Amino acid sequence: MDLSKVRNMGISAHIDSGKTTLSERILFYAGRIHRIQEVKGGGDGATMDYMDLERERGITITSAATSVSWEGNAINLIDTPGHVDFTVEVERSLRVLDGAILVLCAVGGVQSQSMTVDRQMQRYKVPRLAFVNKMDRTGANFDRVVQQLRDKLGCDAVPLQMPIGKEDKLEGVIDLVRMKALYFDGDNGENVREEAIPEALAKEAAERRHAALEALAMYSDSLMEKLLSEEEPSEEEIHAVVKAAVQNQSITPVFCGSAYKNKGVQPLLDAVVAYLPNPTERKVVAKKWDNPDEAFDLTPDPAKPLVAMGFKIVDDPYGQLTFMRIYQGTINKGETYINQRTSQKQRFSRIVRMHADKREEIDSAEAGDIVAVMGVDAASGDTYSNEPKYCTLESMFVPEPVIKMAITPTNRDGLDRLGKALQRFTREDPTFRVATDEETGETVIAGMGELHLDIYVERIRREFKVEVEVGAPKVSYREAPTRATEYEYKHKKQTGGSGQFAHIVGRLDPLPEDAPETFEFEDAVVGGRVPREYIPSVEKGFRASLDKGPIAGFPIVGVKATLSDGSYHDVDSSDMAFQICARAGFREAFLATKPVLLEPIMKMEVEVPADFQGPVTGELNKRRGLIVSTETVGNTSTIIAEVPLAETFGYSTDLRSMTQGQGVFSKYRATPGNIQKEIVEERKKAELAAAK
Repeated sequence: MDLSKVRNMGISAHIDSGKTTLSERILFYAGRIHRIQEVKGGGDGATMDYMDLERERGITITSAATSVSWEGNAINLIDTPGHVDFTVEVERSLRVLDGAILVLCAVGGVQSQSMTVDRQMQRYKVPRLAFVNKMDRTGANFDRVVQQLRDKLGCDAVPLQMPIGKEDKLEGVIDLVRMKALYFDGDNGENVREEAIPEALAKEAAERRHAALEALAMYSDSLMEKLLSEEEPSEEEIHAVVKAAVQNQSITPVFCGSAYKNKGVQPLLDAVVAYLPNPTERKVVAKKWDNPDEAFDLTPDPAKPLVAMGFKIVDDPYGQLTFMRIYQGTINKGETYINQRTSQKQRFSRIVRMHADKREEIDSAEAGDIVAVMGVDAASGDTYSNEPKYCTLESMFVPEPVIKMAITPTNRDGLDRLGKALQRFTREDPTFRVATDEETGETVIAGMGELHLDIYVERIRREFKVEVEVGAPKVSYREAPTRATEYEYKHKKQTGGSGQFAHIVGRLDPLPEDAPETFEFEDAVVGGRVPREYIPSVEKGFRASLDKGPIAGFPIVGVKATLSDGSYHDVDSSDMAFQICARAGFREAFLATKPVLLEPIMKMEVEVPADFQGPVTGELNKRRGLIVSTETVGNTSTIIAEVPLAETFGYSTDLRSMTQGQGVFSKYRATPGNIQKEIVEERKKAELAAAK
């Protein structure tokens, strides 16, 4: 396999920007499918939206992978969801991809989920191209979207195309590198016709090209010299500068078109091949298994020891399917490889190349490829090698769930099947959590939002044939200290035989809001007042106290515990004594920090016709929302507000459907006193009811 002709790339965007429609056109033009299907509007639904629920709702729920060939290049493509509730699908796809296309709506521009996707791309250092889609829509404005890319995402957006017309008069695009007008003929825009630039647009195209070259000259001295001496740079030179700047994540080239109207997709594919990196051009680092501080570079060499990451788990009727990105070495069907996390040997019985939900069996796969392996017992993020204790790859970022609801089967017969369903979903999705409420004995599911949990409840009903009842969603509050306090606690127990003795002294401090960790422990003991072997026991005791706070039983965050002094007994002190002492001491001291309840705040972006701006703003204020900004473009107002999650139930779902509103989990904020009182009283009532 010639790795210079391989591209691993994903398509990401805000909801309803046209990602899946664009994927469908890419599959069609690359000859992978022979008939275009639309996301909405009858028919079988888009190829990449293969789940019934996706086709019914017209949204992407899971990321789907496929492989296509374009101009002799192999492209492994992953189409990801746009909804914030399924953000982990984007997260794990970007973790293993070499490049991405950021799709933007020509009317909506840079929206809230575009910003989330941008952060994810930066986290994994993924080079990207931007595609301004829906140029045929009323209100489309290419230049405004380019400016938003610069202002809102802070990236150096360089347009390499300009549209010929817009809205219902969109005819094609102008390539500013080759200075050609491109038109898309045929029933499905499959024939790309090159023409000279229309006379009416020639002057504007020349100005835009000059602006693009000036922006690119910032990344190339030779291009700068040519511009200063008024020489015309060659196409090859421009391509080379763009490619280098894209791969350093210095620029974001911007392309345009309309996937739905079949315009502008083929030049975008040409740009993917020309500018996005192949596996040999991406630097991937692994950490030594026995020394995580020591890292080494992986090379996409099929002859070297295998390093592969299982980034997505799917359970299907034929067994577990583990999607893998191979960074180094080769995997062969029937051979045994070692899971670096568990040190278990596992046999790769079947290797398949995926095309949405269809699969094609293959005998082996090499470095740079993305495939799926059947029947391997893995977790999301596991590293595989053919050598024991070889290396580990940095795992992906998994956001914490923000919403919970109780779930129970209507018939006792369904209990086993419900258990299987929940077990399967937690394996597949790291943001979906299951726990048992100690007080009520209920099974509680937690996730990223109402839609996230709704989809899983619906899947339990359809795929596992279990009718379930769900309780009202519960918010994951947190408890946090508001002031520092000193503590001193002595644990002493003597009941015949060896007793227990531990004594600790120190202080608890609130951590700043932007602290990277939710709990910090500092050892400030001098002179061996507490022996070194018992200090980890104190930290363990403190950490064990964080799961359930004293106000309403919610997890504790934002606290720093310092251990400065104490004492011990030669015979009666032990690891357990210091753990018990730390737990009891922490609980007592935490109450003295005047703790408050924190509630999760959603950052909401609401798009409404300008006439409705007043009522919508009033409604958000009623829900304790804080209006951050409002912006009116044409007849559309965009309101950005921070609203407590507890106030968004029902409303957030309505907003999403009615106004294309989109909520993004943003942060925790202190709950007002009266609300805190209500929550604490509700918890007490629930505890009393459970006790009866």
